[in-house]
Amino acid sequence: MIDRERYESGQSFPDFLDTAQKNAELWRGVWGKSRVPADIVQRVEATGHQWRILVLSEDWCGDAVNVVPLVARLVEACPNLLDLRLLARDQNLDLMDAHLTGTSRSIPVVILLDDQYRECGWWGPRPTELQQWVLGPGQALPKDDRYRETRRWYARDGGRSTLEEITRLLEAC
Repeated sequence: MIDRERYESGQSFPDFLDTAQKNAELWRGVWGKSRVPADIVQRVEATGHQWRILVLSEDWCGDAVNVVPLVARLVEACPNLLDLRLLARDQNLDLMDAHLTGTSRSIPVVILLDDQYRECGWWGPRPTELQQWVLGPGQALPKDDRYRETRRWYARDGGRSTLEEITRLLEAC
């Protein structure tokens, strides 16, 4: 399903950022504010393994705009161990459909690949605590209000939950 050619056909994060049309200002803003805590970097480095990270995303996705820049910052902080490529969800539905959240094509999906492009695990579309809220109490809100509360949650969390969960996945691999 994923081989070297397909992985390398994905965009680097800087290229993705340069070509984002929807929410472009928000993408750049989140990227500019994203930071990776030193303890997360140390834990990734302690794995001692090199990983390829393939992300299924689209520039219109509110969760992706809050998650993907963090993943890119993690890769930037661990350049000898991590490499990142992004593929468009809508042009890679076979991959998307193999990584569904229930029956939904929710993004982003972060896929961890070893040096042979074998999948070790995947994460997405949002941190566990936020996902539980969105699928539970958040359903009572109108879509615009739910989105606003989701953005507030991401801002309060500062990316810690996302980075923690992805780091745990890397450690488990």
